[in-house]
Amino acid sequence: MPGDHRGDRQPALHAKAAPLDEVDLDVDHQQRVSHAFSRPKLTDSSPVAERKTSPYGSWASPISPDVLLKGTVQMRNQMLRWDGADLYWSELRPSERGRIVVCRRTADGTSSDVTPPGFNARTRVHEYGGGHFAVKDGTVFFTNYTDQRLYRQDRDGAPQPITPAKDVRHSDMLVDASRGRVFAVREDHSTGAAEAVNTIVAIDVHGKREPITVAAGNDFYSSPKLSPDGGRIAWQTWNHPNMPWDGSEMWIGELDSDGNVRASRKIAGGKTESVLQPEWSPGGELYFISDRSDWWNLYRSRGEGEEPVCHRDAEFGSPQWIFGMRFYDFSGPDELVCIYSEKSGAKLGRIDLDTGRLHPIELLYTTLFNLQVSGRKAAMYASSTTLAERVLVVDLDTAAQEVVKVANPAHIDPGYFSMPRPVEFPTENRLTAHAFYYAPRNHDFEAPAGEKPPLLVMCHGGPTSSGAPTYPFEYQYWTSRGVAIADVNYGGSSGYGRAYRLRLNGQWGVVDVDDCISAARYLVEQGLVDPNRVAITGGSAGGYTVLLSLTKRDFYNAGSSHFGIGDLELFIKETHKFEAHYCDTLVGPYPERADLYRDRSAIYFADQLSVPVILFQGLEDKVVPPSQAETFVEVCKEKKLPYAYVAYEGEQHGFRQAENIRRTFEGELYFLSRIFGFETADEIEPVQIENFYP
Repeated sequence: MPGDHRGDRQPALHAKAAPLDEVDLDVDHQQRVSHAFSRPKLTDSSPVAERKTSPYGSWASPISPDVLLKGTVQMRNQMLRWDGADLYWSELRPSERGRIVVCRRTADGTSSDVTPPGFNARTRVHEYGGGHFAVKDGTVFFTNYTDQRLYRQDRDGAPQPITPAKDVRHSDMLVDASRGRVFAVREDHSTGAAEAVNTIVAIDVHGKREPITVAAGNDFYSSPKLSPDGGRIAWQTWNHPNMPWDGSEMWIGELDSDGNVRASRKIAGGKTESVLQPEWSPGGELYFISDRSDWWNLYRSRGEGEEPVCHRDAEFGSPQWIFGMRFYDFSGPDELVCIYSEKSGAKLGRIDLDTGRLHPIELLYTTLFNLQVSGRKAAMYASSTTLAERVLVVDLDTAAQEVVKVANPAHIDPGYFSMPRPVEFPTENRLTAHAFYYAPRNHDFEAPAGEKPPLLVMCHGGPTSSGAPTYPFEYQYWTSRGVAIADVNYGGSSGYGRAYRLRLNGQWGVVDVDDCISAARYLVEQGLVDPNRVAITGGSAGGYTVLLSLTKRDFYNAGSSHFGIGDLELFIKETHKFEAHYCDTLVGPYPERADLYRDRSAIYFADQLSVPVILFQGLEDKVVPPSQAETFVEVCKEKKLPYAYVAYEGEQHGFRQAENIRRTFEGELYFLSRIFGFETADEIEPVQIENFYP
């Protein structure tokens, strides 16, 4: 249940914590460090001016929602693909009401839009989408959001539908030019069955011949991959109640000349092993990622068994919330290029397939995702704590780097940037959990002597997801105004191995709540933040943690829920197929353990709410329907509890429209300013807080 804006779905990057009083936050915008957590002794290039004294939260900052949104695009959870020497990628444009556009950069360096206005390249398979386009020889196949039909767009031509006008959705497309077919994951909502039917199909590239069913019978499928000779196809599959990161399987099918599967067999995986991203080597060997060693590592299938390619206590994968994720690709018959994350951050590497030796490629970035290789060039999305997301191309022979497109072209003086610091802190049951701490920073201001900053605890979505020290522009919005941030990777987060992920099984609503409180308490004990001004915020599953923390614990002074869950029983009855049984693992089987569902639902404890809460909700959300927020609001009204409610027409799960993103930023800041008693330097339209009497 990660929200687009609140839950980062990239691999978690983490490092050993240094004492917090050792943090050096001076960074020069023109000089970059090669790792996220090295601490160069650099200073701002701008003239040093005398700082003004102003309370935390009241600092004026140039980091505004307009800077975040003007001329920017979002690359998070998007995809890119090579087509020969041409590079294709997708980007979400808030200024166009969240439309996703497929773009192309040709070999001569010319960039242009491919999908025209009026089309939104976004699929609703699993509701979170991904894998929304494929390209072959200049022809792009994409799913259009409005009608969910699959379209074919020849080079310089107009999009033409190749699937019928009914609620049948497609994702994870793969073009088979020799058969004139597009292999794809299909999610059919038109059968009249109790839930959608998922299969892998092969669709005629012109929409004329009937589709062929390639794989069927299980609850979920993803990642169809065709062997180099076209004779075999690999795919991933899993069944309720598992999510793909709990347990999944890798299969191979033998294809006839038309694309029918003659025989199939399981290669790897099971109910307690997560496998993902099957890829065929140039020589026809199947590679995949598995967490059987506790870490998502690379393996290959040989003979009747499998063998590790490169064993390492690092993550070469992450939870599959979306389709089309790629963490490695082949650069030749004896080498692959991969993205992996470990204690010093995300890295790009090359693995010698004969020796298994990993050779790091030094980059200036700390978050990397969706790797694609063509010839001797590797393309990916990249960002760091000071560099916005971008489409990056790396020459594998010379290590030269080319930036194709930057998500946010704004130049922000480094004096306004807070550098994240990894924190390991003690939590319940004598365990250790992880977070990133962002101290307030604004080189124009300082706080009055003795004042400590308010703290905003960020609780990521998922809950099987993670926060990472990428380019969190939204975090700098807060820290540059004098509000500290704790981005908590509670037990159950990804990026720390399978055992850490399993901490949340059966304990959702307990471990996440405990760890967020433990992180805040640790920062208070370190003397870094004001114990009387601590708030918690989160989206989707993070919003669930927010609401439960405010109603069942007496710790926070305020909270903000973005499309969060208040009633688990209502959620499992209304949510989509992909997450319909997610809570069987996180909470317990339903209805057998209905008591746990009620005990872990904030709606039943709303009368214990003693601090103000603000709720933001999209009215077209199919993952966490508006009824979740509205039910909680009704209880607050009836019991005259302090709350504010902001709802948006036309928004789904995660806000995509510029005006609503702006309103959410400003509304949450206004809300906290009222609760924590500081005046904002920004002129903000007030939010009505009901039943609040400061």
